[in-house]
Amino acid sequence: MAASGCFGYGVEYADAVDLASIGAVVSKGLFVKERSGHPPQRIVETPSGMLNAIGLQGIGVHRYIKEKLPELRRLGATNVINICGSTLDEYVELARILSDAEGVHALEINISCPNIKEGGITFGCSLHGTFDVVSAIKKVTHLPVIPKLTPNVTDVASIAKSAEDAGADAVSLVNTFLAMAIDVETRRPKLSNIVGGLSGPAIRPIAVRMVYECRRAVKIPIIGMGGIANATDALEFMIAGATAVQVGTANFVDPFIWSKLLAGMRDYMQRHSIARIADLVGSVDTSTREKQWISS
Repeated sequence: MAASGCFGYGVEYADAVDLASIGAVVSKGLFVKERSGHPPQRIVETPSGMLNAIGLQGIGVHRYIKEKLPELRRLGATNVINICGSTLDEYVELARILSDAEGVHALEINISCPNIKEGGITFGCSLHGTFDVVSAIKKVTHLPVIPKLTPNVTDVASIAKSAEDAGADAVSLVNTFLAMAIDVETRRPKLSNIVGGLSGPAIRPIAVRMVYECRRAVKIPIIGMGGIANATDALEFMIAGATAVQVGTANFVDPFIWSKLLAGMRDYMQRHSIARIADLVGSVDTSTREKQWISS
């Protein structure tokens, strides 16, 4: 799946990618109204990753339905819409609006953006906040509800369990890590927002660990993401417990990554005589390592 915020609204990549060939296009985050986001500088490259503080700039849900969704339907895309809210009521309103729109297949609930000052992460850092948002949205939509979890908490597995208890159909994780970069010559932050979200290969081992922890805590599907740059990375997430994966920052490096990912995964399955990719999910073998750790 194409991760939210790294693939535009999907139509921007239509000349480079057959949108019908990938699991889903997860839209750039939508509020009810248009949003300008933060002023530049909004992106900074870091070792093995990048910082962003876009501030959830977007065209708003009504323009998305009018301008983007018809073309996505024509292209055969599976559309998962990422929705954002400054209040609980805004999340509910967005869910209602999108539930009536043709061509929407699921809702990804952004309760984890680390670089805006209102809403979002306020809900995602709290067990009660997560439960309240998910349960409220479930009451007004027939669509699958997938909260996107923040890694900026002490125990992400407990947040996943709270989402499951509230009726979530799946969870996606992780969003970006709160981080900062400073220009040592000027001694000023490189981002206008001072802090931003760290993504890319630098975060992948932490994200894999969090997927593994959540797989042990919940029964609902997990969508894993964080620094996937090739088929091996995607397979690592699935073996740790992800039912599906999203690819984000790698799109900026290689917009043609999708066919390479699929080819690499098919090659792995052939080499290991695996008939169904689902057979890999949660197949990590920790028994020997755990016994060695306990005995030591």
